[in-house]
Amino acid sequence: MSDATTNGVKVQVAARYVEERSNPHANKFIFAYTVTITNTEAAPVQLLSRKWIIKDADGDIETIEGPGVVGEKPVLQPGQSFEYTSFCPLETPFGTMEGHYNMVAADGSRFEARIAPFGLATPGPLN
Repeated sequence: MSDATTNGVKVQVAARYVEERSNPHANKFIFAYTVTITNTEAAPVQLLSRKWIIKDADGDIETIEGPGVVGEKPVLQPGQSFEYTSFCPLETPFGTMEGHYNMVAADGSRFEARIAPFGLATPGPLN
């Protein structure tokens, strides 16, 4: 699990291997990750966009950027959390993800809420 807090925005991520959607013989490994974003500050914040850096076991890096998350740009009131689950396909049995969310505070200031690195790995011994 990864856990990071930036400017009062806490981002926690837990990942798991999705065996039923994967096909190791075709180098297709699917991982699900659940993100919980919590506003620990006294004023609202809004998530505007995301940037993910995905690295596989071969060292190949893919960067994904886009507006919002799962089609939403959530506004988090003080103490409120937003949770979503998404998926990451890899061609290797393990890798890592990290990144940030571009946020805007109630006063109009913008900042990057860090997503600490976390591992993606199939269960069992490494091949």
